[in-house]
Amino acid sequence: MMPKYSEDPNRMYHIQTAKGEVGKYVMMPGDPGRCKKIAAYLDDPVLVMQNREYTTYTGSLDGVKVSVTSTGIGGASASIAIEELVRCGADTFIRVGTCGGMQPEVKSGDLVVATGAVRMEGTTKEYAPIEYPAVADFTVTGALVDACGKLGAEFHTGVVQCKDAFYGQHCPELMPVYYELQNKWEAWLRMGCLASEMESAALFIAGSFLRVRVGTVLLVVANQERAKRDLPNPVVHDTDQAIRAAVEAIRILIRKDGGNA
Repeated sequence: MMPKYSEDPNRMYHIQTAKGEVGKYVMMPGDPGRCKKIAAYLDDPVLVMQNREYTTYTGSLDGVKVSVTSTGIGGASASIAIEELVRCGADTFIRVGTCGGMQPEVKSGDLVVATGAVRMEGTTKEYAPIEYPAVADFTVTGALVDACGKLGAEFHTGVVQCKDAFYGQHCPELMPVYYELQNKWEAWLRMGCLASEMESAALFIAGSFLRVRVGTVLLVVANQERAKRDLPNPVVHDTDQAIRAAVEAIRILIRKDGGNA
């Protein structure tokens, strides 16, 4: 039995929300500062709670309760968020994040819809043996693909790589284990990994364990492999198209689910 650490036993310890305060559908950015921007796409959004890296808004889409909860950086905090949101009644999640492109065709400003994730991080090892794959929910992924198509977005579908150390990716040569980081990076490239990020593997594995639906849509901020080849590689920060894809995907899911709150 999970102990009650929260001062208010009706509230989750970390995200500090309670049953009835979040919707079945939740969009999950990493950055708490992005929550208000996403919530603006909802009808009548209300700030429910801010605690640590977790900010939660709840509003509605097409008459159905929908929430936004930030996860902070990395798989450990993301897994806490999804665990506690499920305890509050949520069962469908879309990570709305950012990534760095890996394949040369994955350009700055494009979107990536993740179908699976490389588990090069620590959180998922405390859920499942490493042989178990981190895969996105098929229905949520299909809704995201349909949403990207409807918006006319440049997007890619495939596997992303998830890690714990941001600077291990960007400055591997400075790390004591540079040999492992560089060798594995080359392996991910050869396997066709589209992009690198930090949260999807944990969300996919925790979602599989919790029997809930999880998908991911990511903005490509830049692509270090394109930079190595002297290809155009601007830095893009506008997450609006990824947000609109997630919102449209939730509308699609609401219709497919029969509009049940």
